[in-house]
Amino acid sequence: MKDEGWPDGYGRRMLVEVDSTNAEGLRLAASLAAPTWIFAGRQLAGRGRRGRAWSDPEGNFAASLVLKPAEPPEVSVLRSYVAALALYDALAVVAPDADLALKWPNDVLLSGRKLAGILLEASTAGWGMAHLVIGIGVNLSHVPERGQGALAPISLQAGAGVSVDPEELLGHLACAYARREAQFIAEGFAPIRADWLARAGRLGQNVTARTMRDEICGRFDGIDEAGHLVLVTAEGRRAIPAADVFFGGEGA
Repeated sequence: MKDEGWPDGYGRRMLVEVDSTNAEGLRLAASLAAPTWIFAGRQLAGRGRRGRAWSDPEGNFAASLVLKPAEPPEVSVLRSYVAALALYDALAVVAPDADLALKWPNDVLLSGRKLAGILLEASTAGWGMAHLVIGIGVNLSHVPERGQGALAPISLQAGAGVSVDPEELLGHLACAYARREAQFIAEGFAPIRADWLARAGRLGQNVTARTMRDEICGRFDGIDEAGHLVLVTAEGRRAIPAADVFFGGEGA
């Protein structure tokens, strides 16, 4: 990949194959002097939220960004929204006519189906966060098998008729992330939150949030200043910090 257009201050490691870009990012984090993208042509043991497997055949996109945040953990993790917006921005460049939307907490949808996922992992130092690794997987050319109860997957090629080289997407994503990160640092979470909500799927519609203990149904009313999902339920408004969200007819 040419350096033209690559954002200043960001490094990159280009790998042919790796077990997991997030795992590699965590292994390398202490040795990295700057925010660094870890890219792999193929992942052998990709992972999603809550330990789920993430299928990543060659031709799909797998990369992780390793950061050393200066903020408290509860602020640093808001970069899941920064990353989601950056990925949306990058996909909108390569597929400008695609029907894209964002799904809380960490997915990008194409025509209502799952195109991409984001996974945050961290290493700790004392009571704080030493490093944050943001893993991003995109179904560019291959559609993985649907997991039990999961939203139906789709690829960019199948859903939008667009063929994109993974390294090309990395260039667009790195630039988009650098812009969104600068916005987050300069202006805080409020504009990121507003832009995320402007691209959110199913806003104002009924959804189901499944936590480790509860199933909560209600109208998707947005996200609050802490990034929590806000539902309007029969018992009133609920702010939910972590859950899987299901649309009507999805999952079982």
